[in-house]
This record gives sequence, C-alpha cells and structure tokens, in this order.
Amino acid sequence: MKKGRFLLLISFFLLNTFVYGQDYTFRVLATKGSNELKSGDSWQAVKTGASLKAGDELKITENASVGLVHASGKPLEVKQPGTYKVSDLASKVSGGSSVLNKYTDFILSSNSAEAKKNRLSATGAVHRGLEDIKVFLPENQNAEIFNNIAYVNWEAKGGAPYVVIFKNMFDEELVKVETSETSVRVDLNDPKFANETAILVEVKSKADGKSKSEQHLIKKLSQGRQDSIKKSFNELNNELGSEATELNKLIQAAFYEQNKLFIDAIAAYEEVILMAPDNASYKDAYEEFLYRNKLKNPK
Repeated sequence: MKKGRFLLLISFFLLNTFVYGQDYTFRVLATKGSNELKSGDSWQAVKTGASLKAGDELKITENASVGLVHASGKPLEVKQPGTYKVSDLASKVSGGSSVLNKYTDFILSSNSAEAKKNRLSATGAVHRGLEDIKVFLPENQNAEIFNNIAYVNWEAKGGAPYVVIFKNMFDEELVKVETSETSVRVDLNDPKFANETAILVEVKSKADGKSKSEQHLIKKLSQGRQDSIKKSFNELNNELGSEATELNKLIQAAFYEQNKLFIDAIAAYEEVILMAPDNASYKDAYEEFLYRNKLKNPK
C-alpha cells in the first residue's frame, strides 16, 4: 500500500513538473506576413523561435500565417486573420508527446540565432570555391533513402541546359534528363530503377561539355533498416495526424535529418516550399539544413 502511494506521488510530481515547469505555452516555428504578438502592454513583430505565454495575444494579418508548436510538442497553424488569445489557442491543442517534442525542439534549436552563429564560427562565413557544378546531395555514407522520391539540386558556374545522368553501379546509363532548371525530381518507382539498390547521379552542362559535377550515390535502405525507420516514422505520424500540413512536413524533415536520411529530408523541405512558396521561414530553414550538413557552401 505504501509503495502504491509512493508511485502515485512520483507520478503526480512528474506531471506537475511537465505542466508547470514550462515557461511558455507555444513557440513559433514559422511566420509569414506582418503578424504581431502582445505580451504585456505592447505589440511586437512575431519572430521565429519566439515564446508565447498563456496571457499573451496573437494578431494575424491578411494573407499571413503563424506555425506554432505547443509545449506538449503538438503543432498548430493559424491562418485566419484576427486577434487570438494564446490561452484560447491552447485549448484547441490535444495530445502531444515526447516523440513530437524531440523533433520540434530540434527544429527550434537548429534554426536559432545561436545555432547560426556557431555554424558561421565553425565553418567561416567566407565563400569557398565551387566545383563547376555543385550537387546538393550527401556523401556516400549518408546516401540512403527511405521513400521513393528524390530531388537532385545543384548550382553551377556554367549555364543551362543541363543533363542529369542516372547510372547503375556498373556505370551503365539508366535514365538521362535534360533541363534548363537547376533541379530535377526523380521517382525511384520508375521501372528503370526497379532492380537497382544503388544509383549513381552526375550532372553535366550541355553548353560546356567540360563542366560537370562529382558523382553522387542514392542508395535504397536495406529491408531491416527500412522496417525500423518505418516503425519510428509511423509513430511520429500517429502523433501528427493524417493532415498534410506545412508544419507536419517540417517536422518530418527533422525526423529524416535526425536519422541521417538527408535525401528524404531534402524532399520534405522541397514539398514544404511547394505548399507555401511565399513563406520565407521554410526557405530559411531549408538553407540552414543544407549549410549545417555541409550539402551547400555558405555564401
């Protein structure tokens, strides 16, 4: 009986530590437009990473939005113009878990001013020399892919058009794509890739035959790792819900990055930007992802 009471007291203590130990109700993951936050008597511009407390108010302007994450880890997007009490917004949030907190905390810490400062001091802000064509794909040890969609992006000294060549491990050509853009989307469900577990990618300038990228690898996961990642991904999606929102995609990108699935993270960021092309917060988060993982050289 005493043991039961002791466990009950411990559970009550931990619950109160979580509920009352938080010094905020929401944090801002993304913001678009001239939104404002009232904390105390004054209104101020909403910034990514800002904390919202229960007594604060949030003002959303026309054609604007704010992506919030609750202290429990649950995301909430506010898109309708108007003034909202933070306590009322909190009442709309249910659930949340340490699973979500892990990834939302990672997003906030990775994109904070301190994280950017540390990255710049570690890598230097000086632009390093580019290859003729620099492809934004990871080194071979991090070339695994969980899903079937990959985006191959690059920057080049030479001009368009470009030719993107996909080969098997015997250096035999599988697919060739010509484009005037600096990005292609490839579906590994294509029958031409069906029997390949690893694919080599190279980008060349059609205008300048000498201008080309290094060869990069895209590698399908082994069945064991595929099953393990799928289990964890399903646990995350059960918390997020079935709705395909920008915030959900952003959190999925964090999941992929944490699991060293950089090609999947790139695809998630690309999809976020397609969903919200005029939201600079997502573009900034994408750039920071590329920089901190050394997939793109900072300028």
